[in-house]
Amino acid sequence: SHVLRTTLASLRAILVALAEVVVDEPETTSRYLMQSQQEIDRMSGLIEDLFELAQIDAGGLELQREAASLSDLVSDTLGAFAARAVERNLSLTGEVSPQVDPIWMAPGKISRVFRNLIENAMHHTPAGGQIHIRAGVEDGSVVIAVSDSGTGIPPEDLPHIFDRFYRGEKSRSREGYASGGAGLGLAIARGIVEAHGGRIWAESQVGRGTVMRFALPKDAGS
Repeated sequence: SHVLRTTLASLRAILVALAEVVVDEPETTSRYLMQSQQEIDRMSGLIEDLFELAQIDAGGLELQREAASLSDLVSDTLGAFAARAVERNLSLTGEVSPQVDPIWMAPGKISRVFRNLIENAMHHTPAGGQIHIRAGVEDGSVVIAVSDSGTGIPPEDLPHIFDRFYRGEKSRSREGYASGGAGLGLAIARGIVEAHGGRIWAESQVGRGTVMRFALPKDAGS
């Protein structure tokens, strides 16, 4: 509710300024309109997150599973974040073992998990850092790791990072609403992974980065 109220207040102030012709310079007007679009996008993203969490809570998350390529998902994810990685001076790479594909999954949902984990890693990895995706087969399951060279997570926060709205030590918190989310991304990732019959966990050391791992059944009968 805090994020929604803050976003609406900002959007309202911008629209009032435009409607009352407080702003009449074309360059300033263009900037205000761009800010309005950013606020709308941020609010739409939060509403989408809340809707997906509601589906997870109600056990109504629809998984249209198929034998699909995880390699393609990793490649698409790297491509989607490539420009942002360059802008932030981050190295973004990935590798998938040949034994992984195909995997029984809902591609759109697992893509969402990848996006949420990469977003999280980017928020907490300083310029010049590295983010790497690796996927392989272990004991009949596909295990995916998203590692970063960021700030790391304190031991007292580590058990809670997949809880919704959790905000721990400041260097890993989502207090920057303008650049981050409301603390729902990792909770959604956990819900999607568990709906696939998998599990998700994190390993981290302060100052030495974080590895987010999730395991998925490889086959339909697993």
